[in-house]
Amino acid sequence: MDGGSEKSPSSSRSPMAIEEEQGFPAGLTAAEYADLRHRVESHHRYQVGPGQCSSLLAQRIRAPAATVWSVVRRFDHPQVYKHFIRSCTVNGGGEIRPGCLRELSIISGLPASTSTERLDVLDEALRMTGFTIVGGEHRLRNYRSVTTVDELRGSGGTWAVVLESYVVDVPEGNTEDDTRLFADTVVRLNLQKLASVAEAQHLPAAAAV
Repeated sequence: MDGGSEKSPSSSRSPMAIEEEQGFPAGLTAAEYADLRHRVESHHRYQVGPGQCSSLLAQRIRAPAATVWSVVRRFDHPQVYKHFIRSCTVNGGGEIRPGCLRELSIISGLPASTSTERLDVLDEALRMTGFTIVGGEHRLRNYRSVTTVDELRGSGGTWAVVLESYVVDVPEGNTEDDTRLFADTVVRLNLQKLASVAEAQHLPAAAAV
């Protein structure tokens, strides 16, 4: 790539716009999507009603799926890779299982201060988790999210692909594009941090082999 200021055609478009154009989520190759299409169709498609928007983002991570999942599955400790979270407390302090609630404190600087979230699914076999925001002071009303972790193999070795999707209400006074841009930005930053965390965990183990 040269050092000019010209942007690629996809640089200013949302993941949803790219997916609609090319037929699969931004961040995936056509071959990767072929391997993961069943996962997308089974777990990442929503009935999007009036006044709602939805999106699907993908992150490739150079680490085994088991390593990535060990981070993603921690409903009680999302701040390991999720930006903007100051603290997390699970109500009751008991077993992490579907139906339990966590209370998040959000760092200053965002249009949010707290979030109450319900764990909807935590499937170890499928490496799938999901939650719904059910309360708090924030702008993401009726936000529901699903995250899956898969492992792919090819000539370049083995890597994980994380898919994260959501559906959310569009706040009054905002457009679908505004809402999607805000949510996509937060999710994308979290997925990039997840990649950094998982790859850092994997490197010492790989070096020791």
